[in-house]
Amino acid sequence: MQKPIRAFVVSKKEEEFFAEVTTISMDDLPKADVRIKVHYSSVNYKDGLASIPNGRIVRSYPFVPGIDLAGVVVDSLDPRFSEGDEVIATSYDIGVSHYGSYSEYAQVPGDWIVPLPKGLSLKEAMIFGTAGFTAALSVHRLEENGVSPEKGKVLVTGATGGVGSIAVSILAKRGYHVVASTGKESEHEYLYKLGAKEILSRSEVTGEKISGLDKQLWQAAVDPVGGHTLASVLSKINYNGSVAVSGLTGGTDVPTTVFPFILRGINLLGIDSVFCPMELRGIIWQRLATDLKPDGLEKFVDEEINLDQLPNALSKILASQMRGRVIVRL
Repeated sequence: MQKPIRAFVVSKKEEEFFAEVTTISMDDLPKADVRIKVHYSSVNYKDGLASIPNGRIVRSYPFVPGIDLAGVVVDSLDPRFSEGDEVIATSYDIGVSHYGSYSEYAQVPGDWIVPLPKGLSLKEAMIFGTAGFTAALSVHRLEENGVSPEKGKVLVTGATGGVGSIAVSILAKRGYHVVASTGKESEHEYLYKLGAKEILSRSEVTGEKISGLDKQLWQAAVDPVGGHTLASVLSKINYNGSVAVSGLTGGTDVPTTVFPFILRGINLLGIDSVFCPMELRGIIWQRLATDLKPDGLEKFVDEEINLDQLPNALSKILASQMRGRVIVRL
């Protein structure tokens, strides 16, 4: 008889919706090449959406959410992975249409797995998680497009969130003058500790009215917010600068004009961490273990929780009450 697996499961029965920690069997896991004992996961905004009935993330029920994991291979039909290998699996269909990481075990296709780079522990990999990967990919793409410390200031919006806070610290480590934007006045000290040189309120970034072109203030920006914030940021980027956008917490509509692009040559860089090609994915994780790894990763951890504490954490992230990262210890 197989040992039951503890997992956080969302399900629907007629008009009722359930989100609870319960037990499932190994046979309930989706068929895949590699079985992983999950050691750590994390809490992301998408996971919060997966935990509510109208979140439009989960495609069928019952389901185990959780879009990223770090753990140890216990069984593999994929010759690239062997028992005992430490691995990371994030994005693709994990936690969306393929059972995710909020479970003691996960079964994942080998094509979705990255070997844990030397220089990172399993816990550190999930302090980064999808948010840290997205932040690092944003910085990587900005630098590919000519952004460098000597060319001026770099803005980070949503700076107390998972993507924003890690982006602030990565940029600071690489010698950039980082301008952090947040709507939370209580978090200024935290942002200075991460390496921000200046802090702006949300209203100082967006202003009362969005212009097609405004005063040039920053050479580049990391924007996990989108919406009106992105439109305003684009109008204030230096000539031939770049903006890496990865989120939509500020909305999906971007009320801008073509002027930043055709009159200032601004590059709008879409950051997709979900289907990022595996070759590039490996490069980014390697950089997170080396030149993009901030000192003292523990400073990003707001809480380290277990499965039983997960429902409360998911509610907090949906209510924008979370700072930095929440790590789930399985």
